[in-house]
Amino acid sequence: MTDPVLSVRDLRVEFVTRRGVLTAIDGVSFDIARGEVLGVVGESGAGKSVTGAAVIGLIDPPGRIAGGEIRLGGERIDALPPERMRRVRGKRIGMIFQDPLTSLNPLYRVGRQIEETIRTHTDLSARAARQRAIDLLAEVGIPAPERRIDGFPHEFSGGMRQRVVIALALAAEPELIIADEPTTALDVSVQAQIIALLKRLGRDHGTAVMLITHDMGVIAEAADRVAVMYAGRIAEIGPVRAVVGEPLHPYAQGLMGAIPTLAHDADRLAQIPGAMPRLSAIPPGCAFNPRCPKVFARCRVDRPEPLAVGSHRVACHLYDASGKAAA
Repeated sequence: MTDPVLSVRDLRVEFVTRRGVLTAIDGVSFDIARGEVLGVVGESGAGKSVTGAAVIGLIDPPGRIAGGEIRLGGERIDALPPERMRRVRGKRIGMIFQDPLTSLNPLYRVGRQIEETIRTHTDLSARAARQRAIDLLAEVGIPAPERRIDGFPHEFSGGMRQRVVIALALAAEPELIIADEPTTALDVSVQAQIIALLKRLGRDHGTAVMLITHDMGVIAEAADRVAVMYAGRIAEIGPVRAVVGEPLHPYAQGLMGAIPTLAHDADRLAQIPGAMPRLSAIPPGCAFNPRCPKVFARCRVDRPEPLAVGSHRVACHLYDASGKAAA
């Protein structure tokens, strides 16, 4: 088995405030293999985007990585000096944000922005960089790239701008791409095109993709595996078909039960009562226990650690160490 492109172990991210230290990420561990798409899903406030920001080195004060380690291609990157991390961020890790206008400078033509990224991280000449930029725009589905390369961001539609951002993320041929809600601002038909493009990246380039979203439909279509996050921890992780089809953690079951399907004619969708706890008020034991329909005494005292249950890993006291449902 080859080593993973990205390996995160026991990651802990804290924010220092006047009211004390708030723990946003607490003991998160996962791997992403070459060519694999890992979906990270959960409600707002679960810690998805903070995890992605920690991997790419964008946790700014008062935030800090307080524990654990992040390895990219076997090299530890969580403790790199800022200047070295900037080189890693542009060359080895690409980033796709939710709003492409935050990634593109409105004053510069899109071709110039892609070319500058290419020339910063490679030894290509100006002419070769421009041709590489045209090729990238063609690869991500921009029509007439030889002409559109000289356009400004405002001259592109939302879906086309997102394609430009993907081309920008690919410019230096990164090992890993972190896509944070890349389809949220797009209509459904364009979402499908962007999802297909992300899947093709993994297949054709061998790029590892961390896909952060709250949309289970996007996860089901795009991801190979899925990690379900709750209150800064991974509640369940496993192959996407297994987690979507037969979720084990009560929170994952609630998320899947809230998705409408054509197979069942239900008058009402299932819902999870309550809301995600604030960072200053995460309950002891299992953080989900106040909302869990299967809660029992141990859940309010002991924090569950991830257990292997078949192809899943699930942090829940309903399952013992042998992977069998507890009586």
